[in-house]
Amino acid sequence: MVATWRIGELCRRTGLTVRTLHHWDHVGLLRPSGRSATGHRLYAERDVDRLYRIVALRELGLPLETIGALLDGDGTGGPDLATLLGEHLAHVQRQLAALGGLRDRLTALVPAVRAAGSATSVDLLALIEEVTKVDETIKNYFTEEQLAELAQRRERLGEDAVRGVQEEWPTLIASVQAELDAGTDPAEPRVRALAKRWMELLEAFHGGDPGLRDSLYRMQAENSTEIARQYGGPSPELIDYVKRSVAAA
Repeated sequence: MVATWRIGELCRRTGLTVRTLHHWDHVGLLRPSGRSATGHRLYAERDVDRLYRIVALRELGLPLETIGALLDGDGTGGPDLATLLGEHLAHVQRQLAALGGLRDRLTALVPAVRAAGSATSVDLLALIEEVTKVDETIKNYFTEEQLAELAQRRERLGEDAVRGVQEEWPTLIASVQAELDAGTDPAEPRVRALAKRWMELLEAFHGGDPGLRDSLYRMQAENSTEIARQYGGPSPELIDYVKRSVAAA
């Protein structure tokens, strides 16, 4: 049986919006291979392959018009998939380097400002440069609509609630790590309680929105090792442990 996806399912799986896929269909960039009996768009595996190429090339900075010409110009469907994956990986590694640069800059600047009471213009210009790099990183995982929704969610929650969530994460991560290190069965009630709280904190971020949730999970999955190393975030093993505990609930 040939696998197909309706537009809603494809959006849930990828974090893309229906509006985006409609637009790409309208301009001829990604047309579904078929339609259901009721007229719904049906995307096949070859469409998913093309969709990845579009997303990857857009992330690499190419405008949609150029992407369309590249994919359709010579009839080959664009660059070899292995080559594109390699270029995509190199791009992600550059993004991680940008995050590392911002972290290092802030790590050095925070104590200096606390001691002196202010920062020099040179320091702030360097910090702005690092922030700009990271902004581009975040935009590769979240659409403009999603970023706007996140800003609205933060405003609705209030800074005190946001700060409370941020401060709770390190303690929760340490508690789950201790259970993992002790070899505790993820189905144990105390681990399930920790996993439940873990999911609640994640929901404070995405608010149950499937697109935001999937974008967050995708960013975490693609950068988990680096996030754990540079920011003390959960390791891939810890995330898997939490997933197994949630599944056992």
